[in-house]
Amino acid sequence: MSTRTESVDTPAGEARITWHTARRAALVLAVGHGAGGGIEARDLAALAAALPARGITVALVEQPWRVAGKKVAAAPKVLDEGWRGLWPALAKPGPPVVAAGRSAGARVACRTAADLGAAGVLALAFPLHPPGRPEKSRAAELTGTGLPTLVVQGGRDPFGRPEEFPPPAGDTPYELVEVAHGDHGFAVPKKADTTQEDALRTITAAAAEWLARLTG
Repeated sequence: MSTRTESVDTPAGEARITWHTARRAALVLAVGHGAGGGIEARDLAALAAALPARGITVALVEQPWRVAGKKVAAAPKVLDEGWRGLWPALAKPGPPVVAAGRSAGARVACRTAADLGAAGVLALAFPLHPPGRPEKSRAAELTGTGLPTLVVQGGRDPFGRPEEFPPPAGDTPYELVEVAHGDHGFAVPKKADTTQEDALRTITAAAAEWLARLTG
């Protein structure tokens, strides 16, 4: 695996891609961060460490607001604009690109993937609703991707526990994998009957298996 960083000009400002490149990549997994943090998130770092050895290049994407050092995320429309603007750089290496993200980044991926020609969507900690507001559902973004979609969700995520998600349906039903005891950041309590390392292995194993099926 090799690692390099690339700056990309977008209509929303300068974005940044940190490439974790597989030697013989069958896919590029492009992963956007959430509104409360960057690409150092534990799940993103775990994917970048584990997947290149399995033939998957991981591109960790920093949105322009984050690159500019701002503390508050841009509006959804601006996030989508930045993501669309850097997509040609993600597609340039050649392999099919899977749109992915955690939390707000997962929403961006879901909203834009079909139009951009993505091979699928990986949604990490999808924010199904604001905490304590299940009536404010964002399920339509998830179920409307029109592409193969995998959701990886913490068992105690206040933005949507696995049992709150609607049943998969339609021509391209999504799949959901639960990370036992994980919160919105996939943190696991010390008293849980599983470890933080187990939680991260669940995430990387689920992503690797699903991505392998996408490539046939």
